[in-house]
Amino acid sequence: MAQPHQPRLPRSDVRLFMRHRKKTIKLGRTAEHRKALLANQVCSLIEHQRIKTTLAKAKAVRPLAEKMVTLGKNGSLHARRTALGTLRQKNAVKKLFGEIAPRSANRNGGYTRIVRLGQRKSDSASMAFIEWVDAAEAAEEKTAEEKATKPKKEKVIKAKEPATETKESAPTPAEESKPKRRGWLGRKSPEAGK
Repeated sequence: MAQPHQPRLPRSDVRLFMRHRKKTIKLGRTAEHRKALLANQVCSLIEHQRIKTTLAKAKAVRPLAEKMVTLGKNGSLHARRTALGTLRQKNAVKKLFGEIAPRSANRNGGYTRIVRLGQRKSDSASMAFIEWVDAAEAAEEKTAEEKATKPKKEKVIKAKEPATETKESAPTPAEESKPKRRGWLGRKSPEAGK
């Protein structure tokens, strides 16, 4: 016997939608939570120059971070207020407009880099670093400045060391023969007595 035929639903009632042009990475969070998370991640990236996070979060942070740098390159008061409305941290916006955006002035997009790190041990989540592309140049400049200032300090320290050695007297034989006290709360360890 033939099965009774069920009427076909009209086209408007069929809900077979594809996610075309829906780029939002949801990260399993509500919209408010997601916006706060991404803003905090971008502020951490601005402060520390590189952050370690999951690959999905890094991919979600990248577009927002690059938009903030573009606002920073604009440099207007409106752009500053727009960035402050998104990031909600004055010191991060100040550093963005003062240091990071000028460093990227001659670059047309692509301000961040994602470096994959492999799986996290606890839950096997893919981990990644997200960092500023121009951060390496800034770090090299800082190390060059530190190297230029360090030899001066070392010369001063070396000049002072011989003077302190002449003031110190040689340790007496009684001081040298005393065993070092080690262990918890100053008790002698069993090995020291042997």
